[in-house]
Amino acid sequence: MLKSKLIVAAALAVGMAAPASAQAVLTVSSEQTTTWVRNFNPFGQTSARATTLDFIYEPLVIFNRRDAGRPNFRLAESFELADDLNSITFTLREGLKWSDGEALTADDVVFTYDYIRKFPALDFISVSALLSSVEKVDERTVRFNLAEPNSLIANTLVGMPIVPEHIWSSITEPVTFANENPVGSGPMTEIARFTPQVYEQCRNPHYWDAANLAVDCLRLPQLADNPQVLAALANGTLDWATSFIPDIDNTFVAKDPEHHKYWFNPSSLVSYSFNLETADENNAKAFNDVQFRRAVSMLVDRQTIIDIAGYGYPLINEDPSMLGETYKSFSNPEVAARFGQYGKFDPDAAKALLDEAGYADANGDGFRDNPDGTPIAIDIEIPNGWTDWIDAVQITMESLKDAGLNVKMSTPEAAVWTADLIEAKYSMTLNALASSFNPYFPYRRSFNPDDFGKSRFSAQRWTDPRVMELLNQYTRIKDPAEQKAIMDEIQLIVAENMPVIPVYNSPAFYQYNTKRFSGWASTENPFVSPVVSNANPARLIQLLALRPVAQ
Repeated sequence: MLKSKLIVAAALAVGMAAPASAQAVLTVSSEQTTTWVRNFNPFGQTSARATTLDFIYEPLVIFNRRDAGRPNFRLAESFELADDLNSITFTLREGLKWSDGEALTADDVVFTYDYIRKFPALDFISVSALLSSVEKVDERTVRFNLAEPNSLIANTLVGMPIVPEHIWSSITEPVTFANENPVGSGPMTEIARFTPQVYEQCRNPHYWDAANLAVDCLRLPQLADNPQVLAALANGTLDWATSFIPDIDNTFVAKDPEHHKYWFNPSSLVSYSFNLETADENNAKAFNDVQFRRAVSMLVDRQTIIDIAGYGYPLINEDPSMLGETYKSFSNPEVAARFGQYGKFDPDAAKALLDEAGYADANGDGFRDNPDGTPIAIDIEIPNGWTDWIDAVQITMESLKDAGLNVKMSTPEAAVWTADLIEAKYSMTLNALASSFNPYFPYRRSFNPDDFGKSRFSAQRWTDPRVMELLNQYTRIKDPAEQKAIMDEIQLIVAENMPVIPVYNSPAFYQYNTKRFSGWASTENPFVSPVVSNANPARLIQLLALRPVAQ
């Protein structure tokens, strides 16, 4: 134990050493890993550093969920959706430059979209399927012609990073390209220092919005898990973090009540997923049986998970349609009436359902088997160091074992876990799905077969032709009543099939220190979602709002 504490202390000491040239250095923890690997490929979903998107590659637009989804224009100064919803035109800001001084023009935008068509593995948001063509109107204007009318296309398009044609046109293997010395468009493009323990990412010398950027460098110390992040937060060396912190008022705030702050608001859906395309034929029989999934859902003690693993922070989600309180205004009451019982903790009903469905101990080993007598063996895979999720799984395992299910837990590195989910090489897992202002986006990201094998958000590999048909219809109409009818039907299909098992809506974990910087979003000033993880483009708005505090 003493040795491990010394190692942590040494790592923090190395990671926090300030570069002498920096005037305003913001120390950040946006991801947890055992070592830094120098990779800034903006299309990478498993190995790229979390500060690549947004900070190196700025979006065209950021839609601010904390401001009713209103657009915050970044590389683009405007966009216009055609009346027939068949095209959308973006106009870039005048005088944009890449960090190497080359002009950033419409050619780069068109190149990027042609590039992801040439290399489909780069299209991690599956946007190419929504487009028929992308054309340059003039040096600052790009028109996206759509495969089908789509009223929400702008929100999807801006998720694709724009890359410089003069760099990437010569990259013949972009999927594996590490992009160690990136040329980008965002505020923090210069990799001033990179070691396995710490890296520093500094100002873009040609950033178009430099007048509003008061931070000179980001410093990213390597922190492996939640306890190490807590140690750095508690001793005041981190300015901005996203991490589960147990008993946060006592372990973090109390160390410096004047400066140590946090703000939690309901966000990502945390849910259990089964791999419905698993190579294990025996597990596949159970996992693809909705009665089995329903029974497992009723064995999840959500409130205990929230109270113990989550320290009371999360918001319970017992909605089989996945929406819950986050999307209450969209909810269909028929879901609760018909399927609500499957979202509630009820071990006796779960066991009865398993019995009724034929899941009994066929060989006398103490575990339930498939109705045909073949064994079921579930491995719940969770990233190492994600202590709140590990605790949640341990609580769930107690109920599953008590019901006669053979279950264990494995804890690989986060990058391995992500790759396993993307490649469908897992059995069961907890997963998190980012929230949006409209449930269309989490539904599409979860169940669109075009996304399978591209991101972990569709890890369950479940889709339904009617759901996809309805999602496509949803974006082709403007009538709110028609849209509501469509969303009501989607909810019923999802609830009936229960492809994922909702557990809770996680708070957006966000901790900050006001000693060195001001301008933080907070409960009193909720101008933006300030979480610094790479699933939140709005973190760029937070960065630009920060101002150094005179020491």
